[in-house]
Amino acid sequence: METEGITKLAVIIVAAGSGERLGFGMAKAKVPVGSDPMLLHTLRTALSAKIAAQICVALPAGDTDLRALCESVDTDGDLKITTVDGGTTRAESVRAALAALDADVTAVLIQDAARPLTPVEVYHRVAQTLAAGALAVIPALPVTDTVKLVEGSTSAGIAPEKVLLTPDRAVLRSVQTPQGFDLPTLRRAYDAAAGFNAEQRAAVTDDAMLVEAAGVDVYVVMGSASSLKITGPWDLLLAEALLAGPLAPRWVEG
Repeated sequence: METEGITKLAVIIVAAGSGERLGFGMAKAKVPVGSDPMLLHTLRTALSAKIAAQICVALPAGDTDLRALCESVDTDGDLKITTVDGGTTRAESVRAALAALDADVTAVLIQDAARPLTPVEVYHRVAQTLAAGALAVIPALPVTDTVKLVEGSTSAGIAPEKVLLTPDRAVLRSVQTPQGFDLPTLRRAYDAAAGFNAEQRAAVTDDAMLVEAAGVDVYVVMGSASSLKITGPWDLLLAEALLAGPLAPRWVEG
């Protein structure tokens, strides 16, 4: 896939999560999805997208098994897979990976290992939008459920919360990864966030929020229903059903 306008693109895979909510007693990236570890699915898709000159994986600190897995993956041409020790938070893991990127990288896609079934088309849409001149891009899907904003109820004996208002779901989106950024823009955003207090850090749930805070336009492209995030056992069950279904491994877009 051509990415005219980008000198060199890297993909960061954030894979340092503990996976406690899955209940396997191992790092989330090691948890099997079908017959292979979650991280291996994510790596294969990032490689299949053929957009990256470097893939950098942030792993649980000291995890030799996942490091060996990354080293065992076959790559084409000059593409290299590097690994770094991640931190206790997602932001710390991304910072560590950013520091390990090649000096000539100009754009980066940040992918969660916990979204192992993201189709290559999503990678392409994000990269193409960066190549067209965007400084920040996120994949997202329209919200189909009615969403309510709530507040604490003054009648706790009835229910603990009550509805404050109902936003128009036509303007709501459910955000996914990989999120794409002009690298200097993302680095400036992370530098600015270094001074956040604990409450501000806790409020940041994705990388796009940091560049939003800097006043940068964040563009939105279509995500995929297959790009589900594996957080709990139900998500894992759904991902394995997709892998075992009649369209596997060509998951349904949309």
